[in-house]
Amino acid sequence: MNQTTPNTDPLNLNTLTPRQIVEELDRYVIGQKEAKRMVAIALRNRWRRQQVPPDLRDEVMPKNIIMIGPTGVGKTEIARRLAKLAQAPFIKVEASKFTEVGYVGRDVESIIRDLTELAINMVKSQRLETVQYKAEQQAEERLLDLLLPPPPRPPFAEGGEAPHPPHDSYETTRSKLRLQLREGKLNERSVEMEVKERTLPIGVISNVGGLDELESHLRDMLGGMFQGKKKKRLMKVPEALKLLTQEEAQKLIDMEEVVREAIARVEQTGIVFLDEIDKIAGRERTMGPDVSREGVQRDLLPIVEGCTVNTKHGPVVTDHILFIAAGAFHVAKPSDLIPELQGRFPIRVELHPLSKDDFVRILTEPKGALVKQYQALLATEGLTVEFTKDGLEAIADIAVQVNERTENIGARRLFTIMERLLEEISFAGPEWPDTVVTITADYVHERLKDIVKDQDLSRYIL
Repeated sequence: MNQTTPNTDPLNLNTLTPRQIVEELDRYVIGQKEAKRMVAIALRNRWRRQQVPPDLRDEVMPKNIIMIGPTGVGKTEIARRLAKLAQAPFIKVEASKFTEVGYVGRDVESIIRDLTELAINMVKSQRLETVQYKAEQQAEERLLDLLLPPPPRPPFAEGGEAPHPPHDSYETTRSKLRLQLREGKLNERSVEMEVKERTLPIGVISNVGGLDELESHLRDMLGGMFQGKKKKRLMKVPEALKLLTQEEAQKLIDMEEVVREAIARVEQTGIVFLDEIDKIAGRERTMGPDVSREGVQRDLLPIVEGCTVNTKHGPVVTDHILFIAAGAFHVAKPSDLIPELQGRFPIRVELHPLSKDDFVRILTEPKGALVKQYQALLATEGLTVEFTKDGLEAIADIAVQVNERTENIGARRLFTIMERLLEEISFAGPEWPDTVVTITADYVHERLKDIVKDQDLSRYIL
């Protein structure tokens, strides 16, 4: 029997050179050219690895990356956009949330289990899209059966003769109902449907408490015991059609094949973003219930080096998963990580603090820039909001000042400033339809002057 290899390169990355990858990232992230170049090369190397002879392919290890830079300069966004560009399974985890062998926190292997679940949902969603039309057709037929049950078949006549075919009035009525259903004329009608219940007893969940891992395992082990129960529910036609479509779509996809492809994607194209890696740097051991940061590093090491993690869907090999670590490294240094872990992150790239010009570009240039977001939101009220050049520069200048005086949170400062700046417009907007509001430098300074001058107040508000 011929076996086909699951598709692990959904974007066909051979069409994207590193330069083109950087250009795509430029649409969402301002500046940080060096970091973009590094991740673009890492992504391209995955495609290159697939082209080398099989006996050498397994020897080519991913070039894991450490991004060094203050918060809010684009570390997470670069990794997230890279994964979206490659349509690769991606998970962001904070290294500080893990503890040695899961003593008082999560076990590090849960990273791979969560990544596998994400990949399965990704592949499943793609498969569901391909069968959506057929599922809708089949759901429509099932709903018509509920609205107009088929007439009972007449018994065979004596002597084995076939009965006369039923009158065509049923088919005529069914056709009329189908037309009314498609035109939305049956939306207020209700139908009774059997729906499956998939819940665990309340006592089981309450005993688990906040232990996510244990709860997950309990659901896996006991879920099958409670999913067979059905109950009848009365629901409107649109809700019933949606539910029936989901049921039919589930029947049309092969979940075993979905799981196989998802695991292959995780193993070949998965990306793990380890944030706050600097929080576990250092080799001193702490006393009391907390366990050592070095212990967390040693638990992470096998996964980054390459090992097999058992999941409920089967084993997942981590050899070729790309790990991107990030941290501010204000106190610790990358050299404070244990040598074995340092060796698994051969690429180091420094991200630079954002300047005033960067803030102006962040406000306006990216595809989902903040200015565009607020303009679109307020346009729903009939308001037209325009920003002058000096107005944008004033916003950027205040962001730089507040970052210098208080905590430097990079581009995230723009969110708080913009919300405060447009508070009055957002509140009174529904009362000002068909109005044009222009945000100038004078308006910015007038709205924010008291907060900017009062450093104590700015710490709380901005």
